Parts: sequence; C-alpha cells; structure tokens
Amino acid sequence: MKLERNEPSVDFLESVSKMKYFTKLNSDQKNDNSFSVMLKIASYNELNIIISSLLKASINALNNKSDSEEIDIMLLLEMALQLLPSDEMELLDEIYGNVFEIEKASNEV
Repeated sequence: MKLERNEPSVDFLESVSKMKYFTKLNSDQKNDNSFSVMLKIASYNELNIIISSLLKASINALNNKSDSEEIDIMLLLEMALQLLPSDEMELLDEIYGNVFEIEKASNEV
C-alpha cells in the first residue's frame, strides 16, 4: 500500500525535473543549507553602481526610521558585502604598486 501512495509523488518529482523548474538557485556544494544565485552584470562599473545603490538605500532607510520597517536593511547590507569584488581589489593594489614603482624609477633617472 505504501508503494502505491508514493507513485504519484515519484511521478510528480520526475515531471518537475523534466520541466526545468527550480533553476534560479544553485546548491552550494560546501553547505547543504546554502544556495547561490547567478547575477548577470555588464561590467565592474555596473557592479560598483549596484553596490553603491544598495548602500545608499540602506543609509536612506536608516535615516528615515519610520520607513525602515518595510526595508530589511541587514539584507541589503549583506548583499552589498557579498557583491564586493575583494579579489579584484587585491589585483588593483598590486597594479597600483607596480605603477607607483615604475613612476618612482622613471623619476630617478
């Protein structure tokens, strides 16, 4: 009897998997309770604008405490933090250091 009750659920799961539903969230391999979402961005400039907008919205929500109940400020700040391109910033520091050294060497000559 239990097998008969499970058949519709198995059929349902098979049909859902064939229809390509639940494609927005990607399971995190390291943590079963965590997912990632693909965010298409045209450039680092656009990423910077998105992060700035999230931070500005958070600041405005904190300044207008009456409206902040409708906006989850912590969520906006966590999103901004996750979007920060940390690795790229390290690369920019290295490039800046190299440019600084080249300019210093050219001024000594």
